[in-house]
Amino acid sequence: MTTYEQIGRLAQEQEKDLIATRRDFHKYAETGWFEMRTSSLIARRLTALGYEVLTGEQVCLKEARMGVPDAEALEAHYEKAKAWGADPEFLPATKGGMTGVIGILRRGEGPTVALRFDIDALGVNESTEPDHKPTAQGFASVNPGAMHACGHDSHAAVGLGVAKVLMDIADQLHGTVKLIFQPAEEGVRGAKSIVEKGHLDDVDFFIGSHVSSQTAAPGMALSAGSYGSLATCKYDVTYRGLAAHAGAYPQKGKNALLAASAAVLNLYAIPRHGDGASRINVGTLHAGSGRNVIADEAKMELEVRGATTAINNHMCQAAERILKSCADMYGCEMEMKLMGAADSLTSDRVLCDRINRVCREHMGLPVHPEMILSFGSEDISYMMNRVQARGGQATFMRILTPFAGPAHNRKFDIGEDVLTTGVKVFCAAVYDIMQ
Repeated sequence: MTTYEQIGRLAQEQEKDLIATRRDFHKYAETGWFEMRTSSLIARRLTALGYEVLTGEQVCLKEARMGVPDAEALEAHYEKAKAWGADPEFLPATKGGMTGVIGILRRGEGPTVALRFDIDALGVNESTEPDHKPTAQGFASVNPGAMHACGHDSHAAVGLGVAKVLMDIADQLHGTVKLIFQPAEEGVRGAKSIVEKGHLDDVDFFIGSHVSSQTAAPGMALSAGSYGSLATCKYDVTYRGLAAHAGAYPQKGKNALLAASAAVLNLYAIPRHGDGASRINVGTLHAGSGRNVIADEAKMELEVRGATTAINNHMCQAAERILKSCADMYGCEMEMKLMGAADSLTSDRVLCDRINRVCREHMGLPVHPEMILSFGSEDISYMMNRVQARGGQATFMRILTPFAGPAHNRKFDIGEDVLTTGVKVFCAAVYDIMQ
């Protein structure tokens, strides 16, 4: 039996456990920086397998985290995670939203390979309709307002499956493997803090993936790379003015609502960029306290995106100029807080071709020969770009599966065959690099 055949057999033997693990993570869905139960259980599994395990402040640079919830909410969820059966040894490291786990397997001289698996859920209320499989089979989210509606539950399960197989074939590997279980991908908040901690600085090969619909490539199991992911910045903006009686003393007020409204209109008037796609969207605007009161505070949530990091930076600079100018127009103060960000990304063709060859020739998996264009944004870009900037190779794969509903939708679900496929792809690629 070849090692590739051994990998296929070991992955297939885990099928029931992979499904059970994915369904457990799905049931106890935790959004970004709240992944306390999830992180503790991942750390326990990696420790039991024999990995060197990093948790808490060993994983993320605390001050580089973006979009961290307030301390009260984090503490309340810590108690909830404890009640849900979080591992008591590893849970304390997650206090204050210090989530995420890294498992390291060192096998002497050789390349360093990093694999990334994101673990957070979305702020979505899951469907309770009987035709929704997680509801029908009893593993729908028990956490109101949180749901694995993008497949990160499957990513976490695949990561643990990969960890087991790689440990089983460890005697045949040469080099170092880093398994990065990343928090807070949604809202592009978590990857940068891991990069700033230095975990990607010695990496020669970096591989990440996302479950994706087979619609773009019917019958295929894999696309070994992505390109075109939009760079982005997410902002929370607060205008502060001065309240006054709208009828008797309007001249004494400083209208934060008007400042914010003027900003919204002018943000959408930023010219589109000639070198590639550019986007801006104000998703929320909340202001005022009553119909007869000059609004003294207005808050908005907005994002900008660009086909390249340079285009995104251009949009950010234009947005910041408008936001400040509108504050000055109405005598208000303005606070602008970065809540999330990602660069653009492009997978290395040579690494994609290598993974395609291994999967096609050794694993018998049907592969889509082309990289898939991504219209969204992904903070895996920070990890990829750090590795590529230092001379390494990186790719963001798409593991293809039927979807029961669109991503980020309350009826989202995956075909669970994708779990064993994911384990096979990652492990075969690692072995090809490290044999």
